Amino acid sequence: MHRYIIKRILFMIPTILGVMFIVFVLMRVLPGDAVEIRYAEEGTFVSEEMLVQERARLGLDQPIWHQFVKWIWGIVRLDFGISMWTGRPITHEIKIRLELSLQVALMATFFATLIAIPLGTMAALKQDTWVDYVIRIFSIAGLATPSFWLGILMILMLLIYFKWLPPMFFTSLWKDPGANLSQLIWPALAVGYRYSATATRMTRSSVLEVMREDYIRTARAKGLWEKIVITRHALKNAMLPVITVIGLEFAFLIGGLVVTEQVFNLNGIGKLFVQSIAQRDYTMTQTLVLLVAITFIVVNFVVDILYAWLDPRIRYQ
Repeated sequence: MHRYIIKRILFMIPTILGVMFIVFVLMRVLPGDAVEIRYAEEGTFVSEEMLVQERARLGLDQPIWHQFVKWIWGIVRLDFGISMWTGRPITHEIKIRLELSLQVALMATFFATLIAIPLGTMAALKQDTWVDYVIRIFSIAGLATPSFWLGILMILMLLIYFKWLPPMFFTSLWKDPGANLSQLIWPALAVGYRYSATATRMTRSSVLEVMREDYIRTARAKGLWEKIVITRHALKNAMLPVITVIGLEFAFLIGGLVVTEQVFNLNGIGKLFVQSIAQRDYTMTQTLVLLVAITFIVVNFVVDILYAWLDPRIRYQ
């Protein structure tokens, strides 16, 4: 098992380096000068000399390879540079937003898992009954309902029926848990519902496939209780594809909730992503892309470890 984990960690290193190289080059080959675009959007006239000075201050006058090496060396020292847009350290800009996005992702994942696995298992065990039809309608409705639209409905219902709106300003969980949860539980529920719909469908399909295997019939023929057959034999093997879906959805939530963040007035990573791209902030954009890529890589690594734990045959191959 230890050799398997070390092997997977070593595979992560070239992937991260490849992502860093691709995003750095793509940001530099885009047409247009970031400094000129920045001043043009501000509506101010600047001389060519000032443009040259600004490029020198941001390090854009140096060769691309030199900028790339400097960026990598900064990442090694955990120094991601200065935002070209705000002028503040990128670490500070991400830190004040990452807590919010990470908490919403974790809460949505918790709600989705809590709903999806029991419902998906029940739908598979009650196949083609009214229970199965109700759960399938529930999951299809979740797939068809955008999370931001569901969020708008939540806000309207809270305002119309309860004369109450969630707080519009983020409060850390460590400072005031009540205010924090009263704001973030609603976007977590809106996102978690759609999230659970995907996981429910996957759980149902996986459990149905596993329940038809020979070892399930053998376990039943040996006289094992149905509860033990389902929990100890069927679910453990059926969870492999479900874990993949849950893991990938969690990684997506870190930076992919742009519209939902706008609806609930959340200043998260997704909103920062859009702002940095609109402002042509090279340093911020490439750091955010790297953050999301590392999140996907780490989540895939954790999923692989869970695979090896659930199915011992994987780590021997």
